[in-house]
Amino acid sequence: MKTTSIVGGKASLGIREDGVIHLVWQPGSSLDVDDVKSAMAEVNKISKGLAMPLLAEMADVKTVSHHARAAFSTPTAASRIALLGAGPVDWMIANFRSAHSYPCPTRFFTRRTEALDWILASAPQPEH
Repeated sequence: MKTTSIVGGKASLGIREDGVIHLVWQPGSSLDVDDVKSAMAEVNKISKGLAMPLLAEMADVKTVSHHARAAFSTPTAASRIALLGAGPVDWMIANFRSAHSYPCPTRFFTRRTEALDWILASAPQPEH
């Protein structure tokens, strides 16, 4: 998978062979509203107008500002979002919004295989 550095190096983004958009926030990052909006714009750009599942790795993100949290409720090309973290602190950051406030089905996971199983369960498979 080819990835591109985005939001000033705070994240990388690419599309996996299974058709999942893969966003990785760098550990230790502090996210503000501009970071989130930039990442969302890149998700929309890379999807080329198609609704696609998104795996967002957020392990050890340091902080997410109040306005950045609100920006996560803006619709994107993501059809489902699996938030992948490392433990309880990541879970707390991910659950700052109620599940119904996200623009698409969104769940938090600590295991990559479970996250991928969930987002691929109803996703169309890529054509080769």
